Amino acid sequence: MNRSLQQASGSLFGGQALGLGWCRGAGELAASGDRGMSPQESSVQPLQLLLLVGIPVASAFLLLQCLRSHCSQWLPRASRKPDDQEEPVSPPTPLPEYELPRQCPPSTLPEVASFYQELHTPTRGQTVTRQLMHKLLVFTAREVDHRGGCLMLQDTGISLLVPPGAVMVGRQERVSLALVWDLTDAPSLSHRQGLVSPVVACGPHGASFLKPCTLTFKHCAQQLSQACVYTSNTSLLDAKVWRPLGRPGAHISRDECHILLSHFSLYTCVLEASLGQAARKWLQLAMFCSPLAPGQTHLQLRVYFLNNTPCALQWAITNEQPHGGRMRGPCQLFDFTGARADQCLKLKYISEGWENVDDSSSQLVPHLHIWHGKCPFRSFCFRRKAANENEDCSALTNEIIVTMHTFQNGLETKYMEILRFQASEEETWAAPPPASQPPLCNRLPPELFEQLQMLLEPASVTGNDWRRLASHLGLCGMKIRFLSCQRSPAAAILELFEEQNGSLQELHYLMTSMERLDCASAIQNYLNRTPRGSSATMHGGTWENDGLELDEKL
Repeated sequence: MNRSLQQASGSLFGGQALGLGWCRGAGELAASGDRGMSPQESSVQPLQLLLLVGIPVASAFLLLQCLRSHCSQWLPRASRKPDDQEEPVSPPTPLPEYELPRQCPPSTLPEVASFYQELHTPTRGQTVTRQLMHKLLVFTAREVDHRGGCLMLQDTGISLLVPPGAVMVGRQERVSLALVWDLTDAPSLSHRQGLVSPVVACGPHGASFLKPCTLTFKHCAQQLSQACVYTSNTSLLDAKVWRPLGRPGAHISRDECHILLSHFSLYTCVLEASLGQAARKWLQLAMFCSPLAPGQTHLQLRVYFLNNTPCALQWAITNEQPHGGRMRGPCQLFDFTGARADQCLKLKYISEGWENVDDSSSQLVPHLHIWHGKCPFRSFCFRRKAANENEDCSALTNEIIVTMHTFQNGLETKYMEILRFQASEEETWAAPPPASQPPLCNRLPPELFEQLQMLLEPASVTGNDWRRLASHLGLCGMKIRFLSCQRSPAAAILELFEEQNGSLQELHYLMTSMERLDCASAIQNYLNRTPRGSSATMHGGTWENDGLELDEKL
């Protein structure tokens, strides 16, 4: 009996076949019956029967469970039981706020042909802003012959020069210049790389000329050794493949990229910092809001964090137009570092009679949103307290004053910029000029511009050089430091005076108040040579000198 138990248990734990163990146990049971069993052996017989019957049943049950688990993986979902439900799948992570979806509807051949036809149609010197094939573009186009020509995008600092002799005599070539505001066309950058310029496209793609053409656009890098021009030898509608262009074909000055083009393609500038080096770029902080109307209970203020390039500011202005937003005051410069520190915008002061509607008085901008040039913004919404009380709105103040601090997290003790905003109901908001009419901008005559530049450039012991003129124009602190980094600070401040539509009479008055009689005399001498009522060709444009007779007192 003991022997049969050992053999039966061995069939379970020793790994023998079920059939062999069953036959061997049955034979042992028959043999023991022939010999006769004692009362003690008969009392153990139920246990032996339980082992002989239970082992095959348990093995068969385990086999069925294994088959069921393996086969259930191949069964369709509809054939599963209701209790065999899968865990719910979490929804996909939403895209960042600045990133646009890259999947666009497939384009047909007629759509592609219409896209390039409209892009290369001459615009008669006008700069066109339009959305073509899901891309927001600012472009201009013209026909160029053997005499050459220049294409300029208004208020962006982007130009393309086709030199004389670049086109064969007797031929005409259509040339286009486009600023690409589609964020998906920018290079895919790492955390050590930053975008410091716009994406510019010269067309038609692949066109070549007898002489190199010169493409010029602005950048905001601080260290020129870290700036690198990138190119994508693809058309606007193809997938972009960005690669470094190399130094021989590109010259990078303090605030501009000059590229000699052997053929037309896409171009931009990237800031690349080596390991262990700190990379920095200049930002411009622009504040926008709608006019404050009488009885208005809410007001939203938006602060943009932009690359310090003209085209980035134009993008913010274009983005605000559908909402009626206007820029409040001049842009403020910010020294932005490539260290992975998010930008913080903190509300510090609100004038009496207004309150912050938002839950928090502090907002963060992810570092890469700014570092990769995505033009992010943050907003605060303010409400008159009379909106929550039964008071008359006219009984409260009709203006709002706001003070904000902005800095990079962890660097607020080293560098912080203060933003001040003020709006009142009495302000008159002049309607912007029509899109077809460029805003007026006075330009100094080239010879007078160069003469004033040479006089104001050298540092003066008394300080009445270009820095004094910058102070008279309302610049201070970081802005003057930024101008000092330019190739010619005097030229930069004179260009700023032009952008403010200053007249020669105003400039003459400023030079007299600065005790720069040499500069005032140069302005007076030019006016004495210009006949009254006649127009003169100016630095970068035209400007009329009607009625600008000045006194002879110096």
